[in-house]
Amino acid sequence: MSLLNTPHKFFNTSDGIRLAYRDYGSGKPLLCLSGLTRNSSDFTFLADALDTSSNRLICLDYRGRGASDRAPSLTYNVPTEARDSLELLDHLNIETAPILGTSRGGLIAMTIAALAKDRLTGICLNDIGPEIAAQGIAAINTYLGRPPPFKTYAEAAEIRATLPGFANVPPERWLADVHNLFDHDANGLTLNYDPALRGNFDATNGQPLPDLWPLFDAMEGLPIALIRGANSNILSAQTTDKMRTRRPDMIYASVPDRGHVPFLDEPDALNVINTFLKAIP
Repeated sequence: MSLLNTPHKFFNTSDGIRLAYRDYGSGKPLLCLSGLTRNSSDFTFLADALDTSSNRLICLDYRGRGASDRAPSLTYNVPTEARDSLELLDHLNIETAPILGTSRGGLIAMTIAALAKDRLTGICLNDIGPEIAAQGIAAINTYLGRPPPFKTYAEAAEIRATLPGFANVPPERWLADVHNLFDHDANGLTLNYDPALRGNFDATNGQPLPDLWPLFDAMEGLPIALIRGANSNILSAQTTDKMRTRRPDMIYASVPDRGHVPFLDEPDALNVINTFLKAIP
């Protein structure tokens, strides 16, 4: 059975929202938190490459994403999603766990480090840091909350294959990726997240970003790792250098031929993840 064939399970948050998650593998738990518009399927490729006989991947669909309930749009924010993540651990009777956070998931992980560090045993960031490049924000602005401009998965895969920063990605990988990214109905492809996510983005777009370095510093004392797409438009090389200077012990790899974000089954990414998992108490 693969991660995608693993049925969703559900729990209710403290404000009454029914959230979905997948619980895959066995052994030490790893809480997997996805990107802004993504869901538990983000970790399909990792699950296929990781030893899941000794690692248990707990993958959350945030509120308003995937199989989870839609929620009031004002609750689509990082602090609320951090609370939801901790409530999932509570639901599973898991006192502490490491987090693998892709993009938005990494921001959530750093927020948890600031608010409830005692629940964490480590954080692995996938192409995210305390500074977000303006180029990446502009890219998000082009698609967030907007209906997909294509009708079929094949067409979507062809367009995804032109994403800047990516090279040497086989066509079948792009096809699998768009199956994770979109739903399908009689009219064609549809978003598998609440378009109301756009509202919070628009409300803050153009405003100065908050200083997130205190969140990064909140991870002090925890094992941490960073995977960066070598061509990322979200996490710049300059910010990466600052992070590595601040945390010289950080496990790190730059994944060639990848933008935002690496798929996590690339050899360099897997090496970081496996080294990180071995460092977890």
